[in-house]
Amino acid sequence: MRRARHSMKIGIIGAGNIGGNLTRRLTALGHDVSLANSRGPHTLTALAEETGANPVRVEEAARGAEIVIVAIPMKAVPDLPAGLLDEAADGVAVIDTGNYYPQQRDGKIAEIDDGGLTESRWTERHLGRPMIKAFNGTYAQDILDRPRPAGAPDRMALPVAGDDEAAKQKVRALIDELGFDTVDAGGLDDSWRQQAGSPVYGLRAGIDGVTKALAEASPERKPEFRG
Repeated sequence: MRRARHSMKIGIIGAGNIGGNLTRRLTALGHDVSLANSRGPHTLTALAEETGANPVRVEEAARGAEIVIVAIPMKAVPDLPAGLLDEAADGVAVIDTGNYYPQQRDGKIAEIDDGGLTESRWTERHLGRPMIKAFNGTYAQDILDRPRPAGAPDRMALPVAGDDEAAKQKVRALIDELGFDTVDAGGLDDSWRQQAGSPVYGLRAGIDGVTKALAEASPERKPEFRG
């Protein structure tokens, strides 16, 4: 897999399956990754030694970052520190990988269930910066196992939604560098098309398959994804 076009400073908040595997791939591509979780830097020693990522406190994760990836349970979003993104680089792109699992993990969030907010719009309101929704329907292991060169017939595509076009393009370029195609899934209010339970969620397909799945999505949440 090719090296990074240029080394970016990337902050990752959350060291679970998605955050951990993105850390592995992005450091391997030559990016400068700062990694944080809710339990503190001392719990990230093994992953830091494996990857070369810099373990930091959550408050420091976005400092100087061109891209920030928020990969935590939705129920933990309100607990993130105020001003988390204040020291990020100008034009920072903030990726929300989250999914709302009200019955399995997060409890009921009325603004989503009753108010009709998309999950990433809700996260955006808590963090106070435009969000780009990506990686939320991607299997964590696929981040390691399924990168392919551009043009490969079995290259997977990932949907990307957001209102900030410059930030969206930055995220799409990063995903391309990781070895995946992308499909523009519209603005953040359209991101219900890629939420949990949608046809594209967990789909391993190329651009045509992802585009078709997005078009077939329904805004009605399935019962198992309602609080």
